[in-house]
Amino acid sequence: MSFLTYPGDNWRNKPVVWLAGKIESPPFSIQARREAGALIRALQNGFALGMPHSRPMPTIGPRCHELRVEDEGCSWRIVYRTDRDAILIADIFRKKTEKTPGSVIAACRQRLKRYDNA
Repeated sequence: MSFLTYPGDNWRNKPVVWLAGKIESPPFSIQARREAGALIRALQNGFALGMPHSRPMPTIGPRCHELRVEDEGCSWRIVYRTDRDAILIADIFRKKTEKTPGSVIAACRQRLKRYDNA
């Protein structure tokens, strides 16, 4: 089964809104930065990503997911939300445990709420 769901007729190139974090080398390796960029570009082009590249994060909110990017000796997570008109990046962090830290979840909720109320 493919990890991509192909876009319908109503897709378009959505902008990325960075609420937090940035993807750069270092700390990302060049390979991980390129992979993250390709995955974000796929989201912009209307593709819905699935495992192993993306996982839903309903604890943060509706339409929230995390991109999973493997790097040299670590894993990165990019928390994003897909809106009708944009892809929102709520956080980028190095994954150190199996469970997403509560502080990351709370910060993402707060950033998204602030964006929605602006």
